[in-house]
Amino acid sequence: MVLPLTAGLVPAPASIALGDGALALTPGTPVAGPPAAVERLRDAVARRTGVRLHPVDEPAAALVVLRIDPAVAATEGYALTIDERIEIIGADAAGLHYGVETLLQLLAATTDGWAWPTARVADAPRFAHRGIMLDVARHFFPVDEVKTIIDRAAALKLNRLHLHLTDDQGWRIRIDSWPLLTERASGSAADPGAPGGHYTKDDFREIVAHAAARHMTVIPEFDLPGHTHAVGVAYPELVEEPHQHPALLADAERLGHALPVKAEPYTGWGVGHSSLRIHEERTWRFVRDVLTEIAEISPGPWIHIGGDESLGTSAEDFAYAIERATAIVRELGRIPIAWHEAGAVPGLAEGTVGQYWGALQPTPAHAAQCAHFVARGGTVVLSPSDAVYLDMKYDADFPLGLAWASTVSVEQARGWDPSKVLDLPEDAIAGIEAPLWTETVRSLADAELLMYPRIAAAAELAWSPAGASSWADFRTRLGSLSPLWQSERIRFHPVDEIPWSAR
Repeated sequence: MVLPLTAGLVPAPASIALGDGALALTPGTPVAGPPAAVERLRDAVARRTGVRLHPVDEPAAALVVLRIDPAVAATEGYALTIDERIEIIGADAAGLHYGVETLLQLLAATTDGWAWPTARVADAPRFAHRGIMLDVARHFFPVDEVKTIIDRAAALKLNRLHLHLTDDQGWRIRIDSWPLLTERASGSAADPGAPGGHYTKDDFREIVAHAAARHMTVIPEFDLPGHTHAVGVAYPELVEEPHQHPALLADAERLGHALPVKAEPYTGWGVGHSSLRIHEERTWRFVRDVLTEIAEISPGPWIHIGGDESLGTSAEDFAYAIERATAIVRELGRIPIAWHEAGAVPGLAEGTVGQYWGALQPTPAHAAQCAHFVARGGTVVLSPSDAVYLDMKYDADFPLGLAWASTVSVEQARGWDPSKVLDLPEDAIAGIEAPLWTETVRSLADAELLMYPRIAAAAELAWSPAGASSWADFRTRLGSLSPLWQSERIRFHPVDEIPWSAR
């Protein structure tokens, strides 16, 4: 049997040596190991090939052996050997999971059936934070769709799901102490015809559990003090009158969108017009209640408090709001995350993580804001909008997405160095996160077309060693994933810059 010389591996592993031989997949191939890892491998192989592996209890009787040994690699790392048998050793349960994902990518169709190339892989991630952000406020994704996104992101070794739960267009999480948030402010979206929706606390726990089973941590975001128009739909006394700034007026006229009106649902795309009433103590009872209830259903260590595009809030009020909100998160025993604008606040809670969404060439102000997070004992997550914003158009003619940051080809998404965006030591970079904002998204299919294939570029930059491969090598490996993505029914945009495999 003949196997492809270039394995369709994305992200690129830290080390791989491919041999000349092959190990055939046959019905009933015995597999042993931890049940969760065994079931992931069996289910994925069966979906793609129709062949089911047979679970056995004794590793000595297995052709495929999965096990955990902390000595094999760094955290989340693994070693994979394919020779006369297959062995995957994870440094931990997450590492074993990622080794299984690599094995699934290596499985190839041949003229005689399915087989794995002989290979030795030693692998571990470059960055701890490897994320995707999903904007469920502008377009609501039901629980099953969020689970699908989790499954597909985890297959690319991503390990954070940042859920943007609140924005001007809608409030998406039940808060028991403030029930009108979901009763009055969850039925709208960026699309005036969309039904909206929200997650009950049990829904959210289901998402968190599903993510955790795939070694992914959910990071909930409650955006403040701006992006809070929906709060005012439920509780008008908590927000200021909309700030009708010139850019908002111009965009509304250009797009034919209505302007925001206090206490009425907003379906436009404008930003920077909303603000909480910063100096009302009732506002801070509200903020504390929301953050407390979110913390109760979010076992992960982080809570995101937003902090971006607060054009309707004075600098002094913004600083007061960020200082107080990050302090509350700390009091709840969690680590605050905030968009990079919060780095302008002198009293930012120590250890707060910044999320940079500016351009690959940062302005001096943005660079200083990011540096302040590090000076306060935090780190920075990189989400440069002209490289990893998944809602940017691929080109000017693509029907979905926006282009305010740039149009972003796959080559542009892949062709930057995370260590060179900001003047920070590499250990101050927590990792990379690819946001999907959903102004133009109307379905999971729309979301997938914007995400794939560019999410693979973000995943590789987050996982693989610096300089692990060239653009030419990446595009070849990415193209080889086409059969796998098709078998998983992922709707990806077949951009011309990638040589997609037909099988």
